[in-house]
Order: sequence, then C-alpha cells, then structure tokens
Amino acid sequence: MEVNRFITTDCLPWMRDQEENSVDLTVGSPPYEDARLYGMGFKLLGQEWVDWMVPIVLEAVRITRGPVMFVVEGRTRKFRWSATPALLMADLHRAGVHLRKPPAFCRNGIPGSGGPDWLRNDYEFIVCCTSGGKLPWSDNTAMGRPPKYETGGRCSNRTADGRRAKGNGGYAKPRISNPGNVIHCKVGGGNMGSQLAHENEAPFPETLAEFFIQSFCPPGGIVLDPFSGSATTPAVAERCGRQWIGLDIRQSQTDLGQMRITELTTEES
Repeated sequence: MEVNRFITTDCLPWMRDQEENSVDLTVGSPPYEDARLYGMGFKLLGQEWVDWMVPIVLEAVRITRGPVMFVVEGRTRKFRWSATPALLMADLHRAGVHLRKPPAFCRNGIPGSGGPDWLRNDYEFIVCCTSGGKLPWSDNTAMGRPPKYETGGRCSNRTADGRRAKGNGGYAKPRISNPGNVIHCKVGGGNMGSQLAHENEAPFPETLAEFFIQSFCPPGGIVLDPFSGSATTPAVAERCGRQWIGLDIRQSQTDLGQMRITELTTEES
C-alpha cells in the first residue's frame, strides 16, 4: 500500500480493493446528511444516509487493525432530531460490528442551535468500531494529564446483591490519568490548526485528530481518512510521525490537502 499521498476517489470501492488489516487507524468525518451539499447535491437523509454509511464503515473495519472512528451528527428539523448517529450504531451492531462506547467531541455550541425551546448543541458523536477484542495497540493516556487530586479514602462499590464491598485501599495514583471520553476542542477561526482548513466546508480541529492518532495509532503506523477534505487528519499524522492516506471524491480537496502538507513541511524545514 502506497502511503503519504492523497487519492481522488470514492472511498468505498477504494477500500474494497485493499487487503484486510492494511491500515492501523481510520479516522474521518463524513457529510452530515444534507447539512452541506459539497457542490455535489449530497442530500441523503435519515435511514437513507445510514444505509449509505454502513457499507463504508464495514469496509473500514475490515481493512483496519485498530479502531475505526467517525465523527457524525444528525439533523434537526421541525423540532425532531434525525438520530442518524444512533441509527448508524444500531445497524452496525446488528451487522456484527464491535462498537466501543462513543466518545463525545465537545465543541463550542453553534449559535442558534437548539431553536426556541431546546438546548444548544455542544457535542457530536464519535462512532467507534473494531473487529473485536483488545486493540492491537493503544496508548490511552497519551492525551492525559497528571491527576488533579490526591487519592481519597478506601473505594467501595455495590455488589450484584446490593451489599457494599470495601476496596482494599491499594489504589496508586497514576502519573498520567486517562483523559476520559469527552474530548474538549475549540473550533472556529484561529482554532483549526491551519487557515487552509477553512477552504473546506466542514473542517474539524487538529486537536481532535491528534487525540485519536496519538492514542490509537502506533508510531510509524498508517492512518486512513476516507473523507479527507482539508487534510486535517493527514497533516496531524505527518506531524505526529505516522504515515497516512487521504481520500476524497473531489479533486479540489485532494489539491487542498497537498497544499496543507506542503505548508506543514515548509514550516518544519
């Protein structure tokens, strides 16, 4: 597999041509139903969107040794949420995919989201899938920090029959704590990592891609982004010492991605 390159292609047939377990991590963000048309008239809604996305995820799981992680969101119309992230997870579960509990991409709320009677939207789902079992490689404290607090008293918990079991008091405070599954990122102007990101309709911040890459792709491993767009994932993979492949169906975006990598390598030289 040739790496560190952008390919203008539909991701599904491309992935079908790849061998099993040929990349270490897949990270991407597909179009959110018809939130944007991307110059192609993309308008898949509800279950139709889910039916389009399921085979893409299944192929990504087949060719990925580690986790497959897609940032997804539904659409709200006439006071009703489309629930496409939940529907996607349900269909993947029924298809035999091993799901991990989805982390939340916690971002600055979109002004006006929530409408006149509901709560502002401050997070998006990250649908996480594997082929099963323990991950072949992970560093789940890579993006952690030293614990804020000292250890307290003995831990206790309820047993299945309701009795309280006392812990043994042997808990040792870790040097670096697990960062948890709520990933806080600033987005918007000046917070995406590169001004070139804004040449794409829906970029996500470099801090989000870095969280995935540092935690779930081994050094020197291969990161695939099937919806590369402005190349945030490839750029972060390059900076973090990983190999990468960026796919996008639009030539304009693969050209943009190459500009992003050129910008990065020029800054580092």
